[in-house]
Amino acid sequence: MESKKISRREFIKITSATTAALAIEPNLIHAFESDRFNPKSLPTRILGNTGVQIPLVALGTGSRFCSIDDEEEAQSILTYALDNGFYYWDTAHDYTRDSIISEERLGQILKNRRKEVFISTKCSARDPEDTKRHIEESLTRLQTDHVDILKVHAVEDLDDLKDITKKGGLYDVLLSMKEQGITKFIGFSGHSSDTAMAKAATDYNFDTMLVALNHYSNDGDKFEEKAVLAAAKKGMGVMVMKVIRPRETVAGISAINLIKYALSLNHVNGVVIGTDSMKVLKENIELVRTFKPLNKERMDEIRMSLSPFYKNKNLEWMYHKYHDGLWV
Repeated sequence: MESKKISRREFIKITSATTAALAIEPNLIHAFESDRFNPKSLPTRILGNTGVQIPLVALGTGSRFCSIDDEEEAQSILTYALDNGFYYWDTAHDYTRDSIISEERLGQILKNRRKEVFISTKCSARDPEDTKRHIEESLTRLQTDHVDILKVHAVEDLDDLKDITKKGGLYDVLLSMKEQGITKFIGFSGHSSDTAMAKAATDYNFDTMLVALNHYSNDGDKFEEKAVLAAAKKGMGVMVMKVIRPRETVAGISAINLIKYALSLNHVNGVVIGTDSMKVLKENIELVRTFKPLNKERMDEIRMSLSPFYKNKNLEWMYHKYHDGLWV
């Protein structure tokens, strides 16, 4: 089906109250065919109730990807990822470093291969008008008129969630974007408050959640038993991030085992892994190709080794006002 273009001037004026003015049937702007993606024989999982089959690892294009200075190398990584079954790409409006803008890099591929990529981006702005402007900028950078998932970037706490979901706020903007076909699904990411993320999952109609893999929050609760479980009960797709961070401080643990651990957790559909080299990408593709869930004994062993890390009070992404722009 041909995409019906929405002019940039019209886009800025769009709100949830003016959907009918588009004079088109909601959700038919972009026919969504979940089987349009090619995993290249890699194993996949279904992303919650979305019905979309995704590779076990999504290509993270935040800080690590933006640390690649050579543009040709960055484009080669994207092309190789897509050619080898890594078609879920995770980015955000705020993923930038100096003159490098993640979404613009992705747009160089998307302009010719949009139908092959399951693309997720995020909005950090809380003001509705700023949000719409950021979405417009994201679409321009990505060289597309629609995305597959549009997420609230980093739900911080209950006060932040209240602001996000107030009448006419960011949540309503995302619902409007979904109704108009500018995004197929909506979601949120979060690092610090399992309570806020659990409430967002339970009380609102998000399709997906991207959560930092913290076993213990600052108030002692277990993320795996609160935020993730709440999302799973609603049938939401659950992706996890910050998966390999423990290797920076935990001796003797490899990135490969950390990814396997995350993929073996209950209710987790997949992981987002930042990619900064072709070597890392190829290793992750091979991991997915040969992945088998870890048994309980191995899971318990890894969990015990990680406890000191997750109870550490110096995890920057677990604190209020942490900005996930350069750290993915």
